[in-house]
Amino acid sequence: MRTADPIGFLKPLVLPGNFSLQLCAAINAWRYEDLPASVVSTLKRMLLDTLGNIAGAAQATGIPELNRRLMRWEHDGSTTGLIGMQRYSPPSAALANGSAAHALDFDDFHDMARVHTSCVVFPALLATAEDIGAVSGDQFLLALAIGAELHARLGLACYNSLGRGWHPTMVLGTMSGAIAAGRLLALDDESSCNALGLAFHQASGSAQSAREGVLSKRLGAGFAARNAVVSAFLAADGISGARQPLEGNAGLFALYERNEVRPEFLADGLGDHWRIEDFSFKPYPGCRCSHTSIGLGISLHHEGVQASAIESIDIGLGEVNWLTIGEPYDVDRASVAHAQFNVSYGFARALTDGRFDLDSYAHNAIVDPAVAKLARKIRVKADPAIGQTEIAPARIRLTFVDGRTLEVFGKTIKGSPEDPMSNAEMLEKFRTSLARGVGASKAQADRLAEVIDDLEHQSDVAEALISAFPSVRTAEQALDSRLSGNVRRKAHQASSR
Repeated sequence: MRTADPIGFLKPLVLPGNFSLQLCAAINAWRYEDLPASVVSTLKRMLLDTLGNIAGAAQATGIPELNRRLMRWEHDGSTTGLIGMQRYSPPSAALANGSAAHALDFDDFHDMARVHTSCVVFPALLATAEDIGAVSGDQFLLALAIGAELHARLGLACYNSLGRGWHPTMVLGTMSGAIAAGRLLALDDESSCNALGLAFHQASGSAQSAREGVLSKRLGAGFAARNAVVSAFLAADGISGARQPLEGNAGLFALYERNEVRPEFLADGLGDHWRIEDFSFKPYPGCRCSHTSIGLGISLHHEGVQASAIESIDIGLGEVNWLTIGEPYDVDRASVAHAQFNVSYGFARALTDGRFDLDSYAHNAIVDPAVAKLARKIRVKADPAIGQTEIAPARIRLTFVDGRTLEVFGKTIKGSPEDPMSNAEMLEKFRTSLARGVGASKAQADRLAEVIDDLEHQSDVAEALISAFPSVRTAEQALDSRLSGNVRRKAHQASSR
């Protein structure tokens, strides 16, 4: 196998014609017993983080609106939307839970592959497992490992997907989630390849939503999770998909990535070298591209740097980061999504407060005149000394009113394997998110954490997780449920006459 010319001239990849099928067969051979203890530990961290993020987003803009729309359409599905414990069809439950998991942009991330994974794969698996019933915890963890490993490796292979304008969380997540859900459905090699092909047929997702900072960005993971579920179940029903979704002349590599891929990242060491262990967990909400700058802002605050003493600020990033979060901050938009994807806001807020958390995106925070004034002093550019696709590096140069200058450079991100969050920090983030979103007590949060920690011993993983998930039903949701219940009772009475 070889990659395309690094200069960018398009050349066909030399791959076997059954590359996709071979990949599915290799993954289908995995067993839970093959997973290293360190991988299982990371998977449980991913579940803890994801369930906390779902709860924390209960009132996040766009999530109540999405659930209200789904509730108008569905009432008696086989699966659960965790916000409000609503009954949806499996695709809609995956859509609702995936969107909530991603809404705060506080979810796990593979820095090198540039993919958010659990917000896609976990909702797809939860919906699939609940619909099937009695899926054991060890099999659920294996399916999660399959989805996470494949998603990371696809992101590494398609190394400039985000720079090309795709949202790899969505495009690659749909395909990874379908293979993972297919494992719970016990698909054979051919059917798994069909699921991959069906997922590719639905794979979509542009980075434009992130670049513009609009609410559709929050729904992208949900769309991918929904499409993954549909793909897996249709494959189980015998519907065929493209046989060469990766390597075909109109497949992922050629069509989406222009053959500028590194397929060795997808195949080499598969099942032996686990990319799952490279996932990061976010200490700050908001786009991961801004986290190094946020961390530098916090440090400068604690070193005594005052916003009033600053004349101007230059932030240098890799080109892909600059494209994603580099536009000027527009305070008049009063948009949380815009602030989440704006490094000028993130740095200005961090320097001002000396911290960065979910309160940093409260309405009064994003329209704060003092922070907006500081953000207007910031110029963001693509730094030629930083690799185009590098996510971690950030160079910040402060010019003070008195003429002094100060330059700081960050090359690692908090929460990455190089600077990981501790177990105590992860648990505190989890508890805080549950309390903030659904009013969960420490005891309720700890009960859910205990279920996750013991997941491999659960006989029905969906029932265990859903039963332990603390959810507050709003008055509006309760009313909708009562009304739908009355409609069902009247229909039943009419049919019984």
